[in-house]
Amino acid sequence: MRSLNLVDQVLLGIVNATLLFTLAYAVLGFSEQYNSGFAVEDGPVEYGTALFLLFSSFALMWQAIGAAAARRVAGALLLGFYALLFIFGAGEEISWGQRIFGWETTGYFAEHNVQGETNLHNLMVGDEQLAKTLFGNVLTVVVLLYLVVLPPLYPRVGFIARIADALMVPVPGIRHAIVAVVASLLIGVIDLPRKWETYELIFSLLTLSIFLAPQNAHRFVRAA
Repeated sequence: MRSLNLVDQVLLGIVNATLLFTLAYAVLGFSEQYNSGFAVEDGPVEYGTALFLLFSSFALMWQAIGAAAARRVAGALLLGFYALLFIFGAGEEISWGQRIFGWETTGYFAEHNVQGETNLHNLMVGDEQLAKTLFGNVLTVVVLLYLVVLPPLYPRVGFIARIADALMVPVPGIRHAIVAVVASLLIGVIDLPRKWETYELIFSLLTLSIFLAPQNAHRFVRAA
């Protein structure tokens, strides 16, 4: 097994520390301290998630610039689109800076957002909250398929590799799959009301690691 590069060591080290902190809060019964401190709204976990999602988008943009310089227009457009999705995720995580800049929620969002914030994932559509449907269950399944199922299949199943490469999808490594499984099991069994905030931070750290050093690195042209 190849040794981890410095970036992987740092990012996966933060993942391990985050999991250990969260596990310690749960085992020691410090649920209230976890909710009001470590995982509090606008706290280190939430802002960390937004920051690493933004860094992930920068990594994708860097790859897109490299693809454009190599005149791989379709690849550059796909990577640019993925980068925009991660910018969207970072913005949603902190309600697009609403509490940082202090603006009030007005209009449609004030009426339909369950937390009175300017974001989409807390909107109510009929009787359904997007955070629990599209941004919850559906996205969780997609993320786990990407992080856990794709890595071992990519080098073994030709048509899956061809699809991933054609769509310019940065494929996670086995190390990312292992971390995702361990994190999912730990987060699943601990009893903390805001534990999914930790899960989101771990996802953002993993995506940055993946985008900087994907399993299919041969498909990407680094920007100069």
